[in-house]
Amino acid sequence: MDGDGFVECLGGHRHWGRFGAAGVLLADPDRGVLLQRRAWWTHHGSTWALPGGAIDSTESAWQAAAREAEEEAGIPRDAARPLSAWTVDHGGWTYTTVLAQAVRPVEARVMNAESDELRWVPPDNVGGYPLHQDFAAAWPMLRSELGRELLLVVDGANVVGSRPDGWWRDRLGAARRLRDQLALLAGRQFMLDGAGWSWWPKITLVVEGRARHTEPVDNVDVISATRDGDSTIVDTVRTLRAERPDDRVTVVTADRELRKRIEAEGAAHVGPKTLLTALKEERESPNSTTSTR
Repeated sequence: MDGDGFVECLGGHRHWGRFGAAGVLLADPDRGVLLQRRAWWTHHGSTWALPGGAIDSTESAWQAAAREAEEEAGIPRDAARPLSAWTVDHGGWTYTTVLAQAVRPVEARVMNAESDELRWVPPDNVGGYPLHQDFAAAWPMLRSELGRELLLVVDGANVVGSRPDGWWRDRLGAARRLRDQLALLAGRQFMLDGAGWSWWPKITLVVEGRARHTEPVDNVDVISATRDGDSTIVDTVRTLRAERPDDRVTVVTADRELRKRIEAEGAAHVGPKTLLTALKEERESPNSTTSTR
């Protein structure tokens, strides 16, 4: 465990975790969120916070948080699905809270001396507990994001056309290559705006014209436009917003007119460069992928 150890951030404070630390905010729709009462001898002992600990040099934040949840609370790594993550940078040291959803019933139990108690707590009641000071400060924002997912709608024609890789010679092949790259992205953290939040997105690829025969694959839904692609994207956004109003719907496109129509539907947008940068990082650093499976 090469992550164990204290470091001093630029603010002069000592933190546990040579490569940063991470914790998991695990939510169960029927029971609430899982809190851990820290052992009296730990830093800020006897306060309530989240299972978590130091990140090792070969781990992502989610891998570390999932490992710590298993070691401290007996939560199997395959029992939770990460949705989003919030990272706070203290200058030379970071702490990442991964918001995850239980995918099956799990029983938390104290596994080591770092915990005095584990308890499922309804979100409305969390504020009434003596919380660790950092968790208390972050809780209002974290609560607002509980269960919220990123629904990423990709304008296939626009993204494919933004990179000069010979796509015009084989539009169907180019769309399929993009689809396969997106399938890998669905299993890793994706940062949209650099504001501290990252997501494990659910991805929908919209294709048109000669690319309409692109097939769906695991982790990527494919919608073939029966009319113009822009209208199909707007219809897709409208449907997602109606069916999942609490989730964040974001479209990847550089089309200015389409962006205006998307904004009118209450959705956000990013340019192809944001997506292509993430895809490039995925190809160059496959070991950084955070798998949800």
